[in-house]
Amino acid sequence: MNIKNIFILLLSTGAVFQSCKKLDTPPNNAIDPSKAFRNLTDVNMGVLGAYAPLGASLIEAGAIVSDEVMFPTENTVSNTEAHRWLYNSGSGSVTSAWYTYYNVIDRTNRVIEALPNIPVNANTQSLLNQYHAELLAIKAYSHFELLRAYASSYNPDGMGVPYMKERKVGSPARETVQSNFENINIDLKAAKDLIPDGFNDNTRITKTAIAAIQARVALYAKNWPDAITYATEVINAEPLAPKNDFDKIWTDNSQSEVIWRLARIVNDSQLGAIFFRQTGGIVLYAPSFKLINLFNRADDIRFTSYITYDQARQDNSGGTKSAYLVKKYNGGDPLNPGLTAVKLFRTGEMYLIKAEAELENATGNGGVAAATQTLNQLRSARIYNYVDQTFADKATLVTAIYSERFKELAFEGHRFFDLKRRNLPVERTAQDAVNTAGAIKLEPTKAQYNFPIAFSEMNVNKNMRQNPNYQ
Repeated sequence: MNIKNIFILLLSTGAVFQSCKKLDTPPNNAIDPSKAFRNLTDVNMGVLGAYAPLGASLIEAGAIVSDEVMFPTENTVSNTEAHRWLYNSGSGSVTSAWYTYYNVIDRTNRVIEALPNIPVNANTQSLLNQYHAELLAIKAYSHFELLRAYASSYNPDGMGVPYMKERKVGSPARETVQSNFENINIDLKAAKDLIPDGFNDNTRITKTAIAAIQARVALYAKNWPDAITYATEVINAEPLAPKNDFDKIWTDNSQSEVIWRLARIVNDSQLGAIFFRQTGGIVLYAPSFKLINLFNRADDIRFTSYITYDQARQDNSGGTKSAYLVKKYNGGDPLNPGLTAVKLFRTGEMYLIKAEAELENATGNGGVAAATQTLNQLRSARIYNYVDQTFADKATLVTAIYSERFKELAFEGHRFFDLKRRNLPVERTAQDAVNTAGAIKLEPTKAQYNFPIAFSEMNVNKNMRQNPNYQ
């Protein structure tokens, strides 16, 4: 039974924990976790119920507000406030993730609360440990996603998000970014200590997936030694996909280098169908020319795996339709476009985390040499006829790593936050901004450089502080 169907079953039996839309509003239709979760079968259903709301809202939002997509002429049907950087605390396009992830967190805390009363024996303790580990890791991951999206900055003293360690009602205040990182790492370490080594279902969180989350968290925290350690752990456990398997990842015909994926089902929210395109073939957002022009189209396997080029589509429309389309989330089922699983963590990202951390962790040419080798390894796996490159200095290599992140992780929810990590503006080319009414450059000093806390949360939570420059 898949995650979504499990959650539907929970709803039908009443043994589910409905989350409120505000952090300090008590749920009015919940039951005591000790009554909802009485055995390991119940706990497993609760774990799957915690996974269920996880989706792609920040992948969508991060793409729209960044420079990796452009707004084509044919899109006359969608709300473009996010792409034009006109969003505020009432804009669901950038605030919906707040509710989604706190909903997930509330669910994890409710199941965790019931765990001490679950009967186990020597044969079932390992399974309970697995469920406990998954819940802790889901909770940590969800807080980290909230931190990425809503932190006022990634500096240690920046405003982070409330870290909900347990189920309770109140008006939680924002903690510092440093406090968030500490709590995330505590939960991830506890999860890693509990999870069985042999558990390898990549639609759920495994030990390798926990290491991948730890690597990404360490990157944002600028904890370079840990970033290297955890990224290397993942690389050793899950090698890069062979070239002839890479395109199959995106049609779910290969699980090469996929660390953790969200499976999609019919009638689920279909990322490819509802974001990149709409029923009737309308392209809502197309790959930016800035991104397209970075690829070696002839030899880079990522270009044809990520992007469809259809010149006839443009020619037959008299130039009103885009010749370029995002291919990454189409999947392999023409009857159900967008049904492919969302890849939350892949080994390719780990190489880029490792390269950046190696560069920042060392002084002198040692860091440049190590990071160059790691970057070349990734490029060699992705580009036919690739010849290893050398870099004269750190600044040149940093640019190369970020350019590679732009290509490797396109449409996977990283670009906007990568720019934010370096305090760099979002800059679109004139060609990409032709339909955006002047939305060409978003400076770090602008309010929209950070997503706003939702208006409803601000309205009800007396201790909540808004991000800078929002009215």
